[in-house]
Amino acid sequence: MNDFYQIAKAAYAKYGVDTENALQSTAKIPVSVHCWQGDDVVGLDGGGAASNGIQTTGNYPGRARNFAELTADMRKAFSLIPGKKRLNLHASYAVLNGEKVDRDAYRPEHFAPWVKFAKETGLDGIDFNPTIFSHKNMKDGLSLSSPDEGIRSFWVRHCKACLKISEYLAAETGTPCLMNIWIPDGFKDVPADRLTPRLRLKRSLDEILTEPYDKSKVIVAVESKVFGIGVESYTVGSNEFYQNYAAKNNICCLLDNGHYHPLEYVSDKIPALLAFYDTVALHVTRGVRWDSDHVVLFEDELKEIAKEIIRNDAADKVKIALDYFDASINRIAAWVVGARNMQKALLWAALQPYEQMRKLQDGADFTALMVLQEELKTLPFEAVWSEYLARENVKGADWYDEVKEYEKTILRNRT
Repeated sequence: MNDFYQIAKAAYAKYGVDTENALQSTAKIPVSVHCWQGDDVVGLDGGGAASNGIQTTGNYPGRARNFAELTADMRKAFSLIPGKKRLNLHASYAVLNGEKVDRDAYRPEHFAPWVKFAKETGLDGIDFNPTIFSHKNMKDGLSLSSPDEGIRSFWVRHCKACLKISEYLAAETGTPCLMNIWIPDGFKDVPADRLTPRLRLKRSLDEILTEPYDKSKVIVAVESKVFGIGVESYTVGSNEFYQNYAAKNNICCLLDNGHYHPLEYVSDKIPALLAFYDTVALHVTRGVRWDSDHVVLFEDELKEIAKEIIRNDAADKVKIALDYFDASINRIAAWVVGARNMQKALLWAALQPYEQMRKLQDGADFTALMVLQEELKTLPFEAVWSEYLARENVKGADWYDEVKEYEKTILRNRT
């Protein structure tokens, strides 16, 4: 322990905060790191550049082009990220090795290399996402809500296959797999019929859930969105639709903090869902004016999200995953910045004297509460964060030097 940390420890103790408990508890919270930052959501199954409901911008040198490059880049990023980590994987990252197979026929063995990677890297587990975009069967912007029965049934089969794959991933890694369903379905202009596409989506989800799976191994989640490029006027999978569907069918709701109106806050939605759900899932991103998936920064909403997880003793109930992609900057740095900031926010949240603040709120002493909250902002948090990194054997503020050297020797040689 350095002297700076000892000073910080004493400063927090004045407010009844035990920094040792905060350090230990933060290190136990897994964060699921998304694979798709490393290759601009291109995937490994030949689907091509992100399209049909998703897109990336930028062309920074060094994009991973295959499984070996992607996993090498992830190893480098993981070495610079503290805390317990999981892998957040999309179905389009199937390792097919030349086999001609479409997404509705993917099998667990197509993901065995990822299981091997997770075990070798010491990851806590793997989470999974059906890839319902960047494919020829996104017809007229619709998938699970398509009026074309061939299209709709293809994506139902894909999701059923993903349930089996998720069950396999959970069995192999020894921890439950969160399988999250997100679709980009919607219309660019005002629709003539808002109900029927949602009834088709409901039918599709019902059919997917008829597939037998071990609920102790797989947590099924559905993810809503306000709008997307090309579907600005109507999104089939809205928040109201999925909240009701999840509640009725005893599955999980996933909250992506880029998928709501800019004046809606996921930090407020978390405790609302915790009042009714045993499990809440998160995709943590940063939207700039819209769901633009910018790298996660250590800003107020991220801190509030972390506070709601920690102060409600919900670290085991809220499944945290990252979901952003920036092709305009060094992709490994993007991974590291976002993941470290998520960890930083969790540590920040663990250093708050919640019991004292609750008493002030319940006693209607809002002046004292405001004063306390403001004083906490200038406590020597950086010293505690540095101590956390040291205990995790992860580099401090000089971590970027290692990324620049990796770019110079590895990434710049990819053409």
